[in-house]
Amino acid sequence: MSLAFIIIAVIVVVIIVWLISISNKINRLIVKIKEADSGIDVALTKRYDVLTKMIDVVKGYAKHEEETIFKTIEMRKGMSLSEKETAVKDMNESFKQIQVVAEAYPELKSSENYNTLQLSIADTEEHLQAARRMYNSNVSSLNQLIVTFPSSVIAGMKNVKEHSFFEAEEEKKQDVKIDL
Repeated sequence: MSLAFIIIAVIVVVIIVWLISISNKINRLIVKIKEADSGIDVALTKRYDVLTKMIDVVKGYAKHEEETIFKTIEMRKGMSLSEKETAVKDMNESFKQIQVVAEAYPELKSSENYNTLQLSIADTEEHLQAARRMYNSNVSSLNQLIVTFPSSVIAGMKNVKEHSFFEAEEEKKQDVKIDL
């Protein structure tokens, strides 16, 4: 009788440990899903912050270059030949100084701003994709646990339901138009 009692006690302890283990696994996956969901929000916030700031910088510098070119053209319109020659000499001297500054500070060139914007877009989108993949991976793990026996029993007792995978809204599936 005591051997049967020990066997039953061991079976009960194993079942309890198994129940606790599955319950904890479900709880950890739910926390991972919440964390991954938050990661998507972080990546979306980063995308908004970085891209709006970078687009403003690129637009501002492009506008500055455009204004500079138009001012130069306007200045030359009413000049005589000798005035143009003097202006060219003055601009060449100024250009030498600007070139030295531009070489020391290459970020002052608008093409660099455009390149930086492109890199920022790619980096930001990669972070966002990674966050979405992490979310979907965690949802997949939880959903698999919920639908497979015997863990489905524990999930049912805890009233844990399947989670939806991340799916982009229809409008967000379209390519983003960046208007510079």
